[in-house]
Amino acid sequence: MNFGKYVFAQVIDFIPRYQFDKLVKKYKGDWHAKDLTCYNQLLHLLFGQITGCDSIRDICLCLEAHENCIYHLGIRKSVNQSNLCRANEKRDYRIYEELGMYLISIVRPMYSNTKLAEIMIDNVLYALDSTTISTSIVLAAWALGKYSKGAVKMHTLLDLRGSIPANIHITDGKWHDSNELDEIAPEPLAFYMMDKVYVDFLALYRFHKADAYWISRPKDNMRCEVTDHRQDFDPSTGISGDFTIRLTTHKSKKLYPEPIRMVTYHDAETGNDVEVITNNFEISALEVANLYRHRWDIEVFFKWIKQNIVVKTLWGYSENAVRTHLWIAIIAYLIIARIKADYKSPYSITEVATLIRISALERVDLRDLITKPKNPIIQNQNVKELALFDDF
Repeated sequence: MNFGKYVFAQVIDFIPRYQFDKLVKKYKGDWHAKDLTCYNQLLHLLFGQITGCDSIRDICLCLEAHENCIYHLGIRKSVNQSNLCRANEKRDYRIYEELGMYLISIVRPMYSNTKLAEIMIDNVLYALDSTTISTSIVLAAWALGKYSKGAVKMHTLLDLRGSIPANIHITDGKWHDSNELDEIAPEPLAFYMMDKVYVDFLALYRFHKADAYWISRPKDNMRCEVTDHRQDFDPSTGISGDFTIRLTTHKSKKLYPEPIRMVTYHDAETGNDVEVITNNFEISALEVANLYRHRWDIEVFFKWIKQNIVVKTLWGYSENAVRTHLWIAIIAYLIIARIKADYKSPYSITEVATLIRISALERVDLRDLITKPKNPIIQNQNVKELALFDDF
């Protein structure tokens, strides 16, 4: 039991310290470090993420205000704003990137059996998308985006079973989303759901040859011919067509010479008719439509990250500082997801994060905090939250 121990101190027990120390040694992160070691830097930034501090200044002010208890928080010694900013600028971001990837390898299997609404298949399911974070082009000249404005993109391959990132790729705003397919090694029999901006037939054909399945929307200028029309679907489910097509332009049919499946359906929520294309001819048309609908889970993931983990305002402007900040945000999310899974909390990840945030400086047992039975009044509230943050 952890009675008498601060909640934040219990949270940081979930950091794989041995692996982190190996990474610090690998990249010489503590070279000439005195008070602000890499681990102390990590704890400062995690404290800011978990408690919702908007800036480096807020982190330092908050810890200074609680100077009498920072040793018991596990931080040992607080540092000033300039030293923390300098560490973010200079310390190799790969320490935190590789720690994040290590946590992904631990947390993803914890949610691998998560069931998705209206999905019957057991394949690995991914959604691919990016989110853009605006910044100052004057202060962050490396992060050039559209229209000569500053922007940073966080490209995410999200495992939909549990909404745990499988891969994170941080780029400047100029990096086109379709290039991201070249950064992914296709996993056989896995499904990849993506928006039409990712449609690159050369890359998609590489996925096809690797026995991976992809589902997307066709671009507006796609030219094709219908070679077959299947009738084995129930129109009452919203499915209006199930076609086999071939690309007809010289360039596209050279890049993707195989037949493609096109499913059309009516989206009751938006009232729109939707076309999706895929290389899978085995599952039902309704399953294809349902899988593509789950692509929106990644949009909710990005929304949740921006609302609950601090990424709206960057904590630095150099490329190293930005990458460090975003990877610390992902590490915070993964630690919360790990805590929920380890303690088998009945609360959603959103609720676990909220309970930890409001109780970070309290001396209560973390397990009791996030596993005690829910108040029936709260349980009966009609709060619409997507299944990706529900129990697994």
